[in-house]
Amino acid sequence: MIIIHAVFNINPAKQDAFLAEIQPLIDSSRAESGNVSYNLHKDTEKDNQFTMVEIWEDKQAVASHNSSEHFTSFVGKAKDFLTAPLDVKAFEGQPLK
Repeated sequence: MIIIHAVFNINPAKQDAFLAEIQPLIDSSRAESGNVSYNLHKDTEKDNQFTMVEIWEDKQAVASHNSSEHFTSFVGKAKDFLTAPLDVKAFEGQPLK
């Protein structure tokens, strides 16, 4: 499995617009083949920071997602909301049994 953490530092004046813009990305990504989970979390210590936690079955699912219309459309608009560069980390792992 591929686990991705994408950290967004959002301009406070644009937080509502960011949340409205990212919701269709979340909904469409959850429906993709190979998606295990796709959840946005608000940081409880940093007011304007959000982390998207994505879990994908494999690298092919990530590649398909990264070329999808809903992802590329959002990425093109994301910079309008950010106060710092997007921080993305990817990991490979398996759930413990």
